[in-house]
Amino acid sequence: MLATVLIALVALIHVYIVVLEMVLWEKPQGRRAFGTTPEFAAQTRVLAANQGLYNGFLVAGLAWGLWLGDAGFDIKAFFLLCVLVAGLYGAATASLRILYVQALPAALALAALWLGW
Repeated sequence: MLATVLIALVALIHVYIVVLEMVLWEKPQGRRAFGTTPEFAAQTRVLAANQGLYNGFLVAGLAWGLWLGDAGFDIKAFFLLCVLVAGLYGAATASLRILYVQALPAALALAALWLGW
């Protein structure tokens, strides 16, 4: 049960990231979230939308695993590992904040999943 809640939380975090990157990138909320200037946001909007699409695939995979219930264990584990790796890479290359926003929730959900919580 705890794993299901945490996986849903990770998926919802990524829904929000998708919206930020694909819809709000050039808006004040999107620029504030990523610390960008209007000029930078305008120049990188296509790249951000592409990145948002990839985050959407993470959401789809996590939702698929949740939909399958117990039969989706491997799918949930795979997509949580993808989120964890992406979060660790982002923390190392872009912003340490990503470690807490993306990697830590994924690690907690993965641990809960493996422990059968």
